[in-house]
Amino acid sequence: MLHRRSLSDSDPSTRPRAGRVAVAFAAAVTLGLVATGPAVADPPTPAQAGAAASKKLTSAVTPAGVLGHLRQFQRIADANGDTRASGTPGYDRSADYVAQKLQRAGYRVSRQSFQFPFFEELNPSKFAQVTPTPTTYVNGTDFYTLAFSGDGVAQGTVTPVDVNLAPPRATTSGCEAADFAGFPRGNIALVQRGTCDFAVKAANAAAAGAIGVIIFNQGNGTEAENPDRYEAFQGNLGGPVPIPAISTTYALGAQLAGTTNTVVRIETDTLSETRTTQNVLAETPGGRADNVVMAGAHLDSVPEGPGINDNGTGSAGLLEVALKYAPLAKHAKPTNKVRFAWWGAEESGLLGSEHYVASLTPAQVANIGLYLNFDMIGSPNYKLAVYDGDNSTGTGTPPAGSGALETLFRKYLASRGQQAVDSEFDGRSDYGPFIAEGIGIPSGGLFTGAEGIKTADEAAKFGGVPDVAYDPCYHQACDSFTPTADGGDAATYQRLAAAYGRKLVGNVNVFALDVNSDAIADAVARLAFDTSGISAPGDTPTAAAAAAPSGGQGHLILA
Repeated sequence: MLHRRSLSDSDPSTRPRAGRVAVAFAAAVTLGLVATGPAVADPPTPAQAGAAASKKLTSAVTPAGVLGHLRQFQRIADANGDTRASGTPGYDRSADYVAQKLQRAGYRVSRQSFQFPFFEELNPSKFAQVTPTPTTYVNGTDFYTLAFSGDGVAQGTVTPVDVNLAPPRATTSGCEAADFAGFPRGNIALVQRGTCDFAVKAANAAAAGAIGVIIFNQGNGTEAENPDRYEAFQGNLGGPVPIPAISTTYALGAQLAGTTNTVVRIETDTLSETRTTQNVLAETPGGRADNVVMAGAHLDSVPEGPGINDNGTGSAGLLEVALKYAPLAKHAKPTNKVRFAWWGAEESGLLGSEHYVASLTPAQVANIGLYLNFDMIGSPNYKLAVYDGDNSTGTGTPPAGSGALETLFRKYLASRGQQAVDSEFDGRSDYGPFIAEGIGIPSGGLFTGAEGIKTADEAAKFGGVPDVAYDPCYHQACDSFTPTADGGDAATYQRLAAAYGRKLVGNVNVFALDVNSDAIADAVARLAFDTSGISAPGDTPTAAAAAAPSGGQGHLILA
């Protein structure tokens, strides 16, 4: 067969024109004669993606949604002895409610059980001077029962133990067994707060033969500067002690220390035993597992009440954020895995978060990029406080990266036109185990105040009533949606209602709850995409400069 060469192979006039068209088109584009269509936009940076997610999530989280969870917690308490304390049916039903909501939203949910020492004051304690001047002291004003106090009646002569009433009143009273040398067995030990844990002082007193122990406040600094070192305080012995144990004001302790042959009577009606409770954990299916963004709140109340502010508010705010975050994460594909936690037995001494952190391997610790904590975010006479991550107060040991978390929260509050104050980084809530020596995970969070008294300066910043507690029902039955019906001071709540109007719903300030719930949403959304300046995938957390201060029973203290 004769091969016939194609004309196009030899005749330039018949060759395809594509090459020449392309050249001409390129020239036209260069001259701006041909429209090329819209330019392809660069993908958003992680920070931009986080900002967009924040806008969506803060819009989705509403006060009505958060209040709905709070009302459910109230119903659970109403049906279970008016409490949601760990180790009670009220707590178990609260954990069921949270876990079921999260499972339906598509989270991977787990429940981590552990045993813990349970304490309940069955009836209010009594404290009185028998001789030389019969006096009945006021529970909650002059004294408090220390958590895990022994049960019973102790009447005997008061014996001071190595107390120091001379300013600045530095003391190691009761911290050493030697302090009790020559202590008369059968007497009541009077020791001063300072240096070591209350448990050490109480154990040494019991070992020396004391039938009861009084720990009075230290009185260091001036009362105007350090009122918490003068007034009666709530404290935690960390575990059962065999003798009645109470705390008193500095003034009362100093008075007892300054007299001789004073006989007092302490009556306590308490229960201490081992019970089982659990943490509820939920995490997103996707996202980097080597840079987990973690956020938590304690779910338990004290035995005395339903805990609607402490810590129903933190638990409800976090739950609503988690539920609204789930569909957003499914579609937006955030960079980092997010893990939410509802802690048990916080009111017994941060035991749920301590158990969780202790159960982690070094690799698992390294995979947690940061931890956020939300404890009491709707106090009725609120302040807007942010954990002091940059240690500007000089009161804590925040791990590296914590300052950036403080800045993140402060920027959001400022965007809402709100001022903020520091909350001391003193380990008194569930971030304590995360910042402890050898762990050192960057941490931050929000807090609206507990038993402390609102100052005039804070009232100028946030409104409300000065010289009244941030939460007048802190650790009481009236921490509920009906505070005055449950024993709250009606006059105090009338003053708060006059100051806040419709913002006050039961023992909750809805404005504070709303702003803080949105601040949680903003932080979770942004950090899910971008943790630059805080942590990076696979980072080994920077250990805190020193051990985290001793934690406490839901803002109660151990030392």
